[in-house]
Amino acid sequence: MRLAAIAVTFNPFTSPATPKLTQSSIPSTTTINPLKINTHENPQFSWKHGSFLTHSNSDKLAKNWMEYQGINNWEGLLDPLDDTLRSEILRYGQFVEAAYRSFDFDTSSPTFGSCKFSKNSLLTRSCIRETGYKPIKNLRATCGIQLPGWIDRGPSWVSTQSSWIGYVAVCQNKEEIARLGRRDVVVVFRGTATCLEWLENLRATLTSLPDDVPNVGSHGGGAMVESGFLSLYTSGNATCPSLQSMVREEIGRVLEAYGDEPLSLTITGHSLGAALATLAAYDINSNFGNAPPVTVISFGGPRVGNQSFRCQLEKRGTKILRIVNSDDLITKVPGFVIENNDMAVNVAGLTSWVQKRVEEAQLVYADVGQELRLSSKECPHLSKGSVASCHELSTYLELVNGFVGSNCPVRATAKRVLGEHHPKKLASL
Repeated sequence: MRLAAIAVTFNPFTSPATPKLTQSSIPSTTTINPLKINTHENPQFSWKHGSFLTHSNSDKLAKNWMEYQGINNWEGLLDPLDDTLRSEILRYGQFVEAAYRSFDFDTSSPTFGSCKFSKNSLLTRSCIRETGYKPIKNLRATCGIQLPGWIDRGPSWVSTQSSWIGYVAVCQNKEEIARLGRRDVVVVFRGTATCLEWLENLRATLTSLPDDVPNVGSHGGGAMVESGFLSLYTSGNATCPSLQSMVREEIGRVLEAYGDEPLSLTITGHSLGAALATLAAYDINSNFGNAPPVTVISFGGPRVGNQSFRCQLEKRGTKILRIVNSDDLITKVPGFVIENNDMAVNVAGLTSWVQKRVEEAQLVYADVGQELRLSSKECPHLSKGSVASCHELSTYLELVNGFVGSNCPVRATAKRVLGEHHPKKLASL
């Protein structure tokens, strides 16, 4: 293995000192909507016919749905970007948008950290309509950090240990099932939003997976993942079970109810949610021998685990498509990244002592899955954006909408779409 790039071991996407590096920062005393895109004002990000989400290639998708779910690792679909795949990526991005819009960011509210809407109305009230999906499960994540007793004397939002993190939805509409070629189950995760989630994200060293998840890599080393992400996924308390147990329980129900028909599991998320999506996919494929195809569509995600973790994901057939903005710092952390090489870490220009310290510090990561690399700098409407805006979900959706291929980063028709709506901000981060 050769160390390809060094990123700061301090994880800026979770640093309380730099809150604008995530989709949403530690909330203020007012309600915050972290997204720029309003589906009422912006028909390009709606489900109405005539938008870029119009499903003009329905027959193509239905016949080749496994290809679009990554069975062939999206070979030939990413560069140039296939229009049907583009539509699918944007569609799953809308589910993540709904998670942000549904979260109560108001720190003065007694319901801070919860979902503002009922489960049945979550998609419609967050302005995500005509999906054909029905939410069936709310998901919560719990911080595993042991807090000092004095923290209870501070504001309640500071010590909010468990919070709503996303949902599970099942496609129930017969026409949409026919268009997709199968019944799809989507698991959705938002990004960092609470104080304790920020603290968890700062725990950037690698740690072994728990005993109930197989973790022995094909090269003899154990699969390891970022400590804070694993803590948020596996921690629970007396009043709230762990996110892991919620996901397992609901996927078990789904398989029992729909296991005898064509079925897919699509897990999607942004920022922290992208990391949790990867862990959930690993967990599902490790614990359900009869699991249908499991696909991750992630936006702006940080690194999650080591090379053995990547090998285990591949061995279990988990398909991951990472949407990456080259100008987004979050995708470059935490720790170090490894290229595809099974030899020991060998970094040109670094002494063997430094290399050894790096390994001992458990900060050597590996990127996973397939990558769709985009760049804000290639888009005239986004090129002057801030470090924070490069990480926003709305930026990712605009880049996907405009991307053609490496030889033509932004399609001409995207200029009008992006230029018309980009300046309209619903809230300041």
